[in-house]
Amino acid sequence: MANTPQAKKRIRRNQARAVVNGNRVGRIRTFIKKVEAALEAGDKTTAATALQAAQPELARGVAKGVLHKNTASRKFARLTKAVSALA
Repeated sequence: MANTPQAKKRIRRNQARAVVNGNRVGRIRTFIKKVEAALEAGDKTTAATALQAAQPELARGVAKGVLHKNTASRKFARLTKAVSALA
């Protein structure tokens, strides 16, 4: 258990940041799911629109430190490839 005031403060801060970061990751997942749902439906225009909305969210996740740069790049590349593959 934390003994020093600084350690106690770090615990409080970390818990608060975990909530914020969890919400950020959840928001990114929602945007990705919208793209995947449009891909499942086979709707290229909706998928392309959802992809355009998801790209800034992925970039924001990288900027805020909740996603690794390569992870976001990989997700975006795979989604782009899947949208492009739709006839």
